[in-house]
Amino acid sequence: MTSDNQATPLEDERCEVRTIHLDRIKRARTEAIGEQELQCMAQIYKVLGDPTRLKILLALRGDEMCVCDLAAFLCLTESAVSHQLRRLKDLGLVKNRRDGQILYYSLNDDHVAELIRVGLDHLRE
Repeated sequence: MTSDNQATPLEDERCEVRTIHLDRIKRARTEAIGEQELQCMAQIYKVLGDPTRLKILLALRGDEMCVCDLAAFLCLTESAVSHQLRRLKDLGLVKNRRDGQILYYSLNDDHVAELIRVGLDHLRE
């Protein structure tokens, strides 16, 4: 407590009584995921934390786009966009298909669209 009996920000984040709830710890351990899945999940969220990559994913929600389209949309070079797409593809967030000489990119599946939708819903609440 501070001298005027107000809690400091750090004290606001602590319990007033130290109690360990074993049933809650057991549940959390039961629901925990393995280290490999945890690392993969952290990588996905790290990649999603980049504004340029998020813009790419948001643009691909509506329809597939080629690198040229995405570069024009983002006002970036095709090389820069290709680099970002490679990161997204490596994590299974986007896929591509070739149509002649054009390579089109799209969201890999509905789960990626759902990640974006849930993030936007949470932001807009």
